[in-house]
Amino acid sequence: LRTEDVKDCDEWVAAISHASYRNLATEHETLMQKYLHLLQIVETEKTVAKQLRQQIEDGEIEIERLKSEIAGLLKDNEKIHASPAAAPTDDDSEIKKIKKVQSFLRGWICRRKWKTIIQDYIRSPHAESMRKRNQVVFSMLDSEAEYVQQLHILVNNFLRPLRMAASSKKPPITHDDVSSIFLNRWVRSVSHKSSEE
Repeated sequence: LRTEDVKDCDEWVAAISHASYRNLATEHETLMQKYLHLLQIVETEKTVAKQLRQQIEDGEIEIERLKSEIAGLLKDNEKIHASPAAAPTDDDSEIKKIKKVQSFLRGWICRRKWKTIIQDYIRSPHAESMRKRNQVVFSMLDSEAEYVQQLHILVNNFLRPLRMAASSKKPPITHDDVSSIFLNRWVRSVSHKSSEE
């Protein structure tokens, strides 16, 4: 447990003397569950955002297609009105074409309104709060990942080598010493430092 100065060494020794391995294992399990839950939330948000972007793109493509069809139908309608001698059967076809144009116009208006609603929601306070929430979630994920990595380093680089050394033929340290270092109340100290960071 080498440190830069004596003060840091004393702080770590004091923290390790109050550590508890059972609490450490419980805290690690809780953090892993929180980490998995946050990963599920992030994946869900990514899926929803992707679906919304796809719907917006599809809506824009559909609007362009409808515009071109409406322009063609309006030209046909002008040609029909320009011909003075129209047979009675042509009236039925004109009415059908007019109804078709009206249906296309209604669909285009609905899609434009839907696009406006989506854009208003993107600029709304709720969407802004959701973006801030996602930032908090990502920062929590980064913090939890760093904390788990530090625990991994502590166990693999310190606890296990000391236990192996205590089990050797000429042990430089006993199992009781290892227990007194690592098996008290170390978790609370580390959790306090993580919350401060």
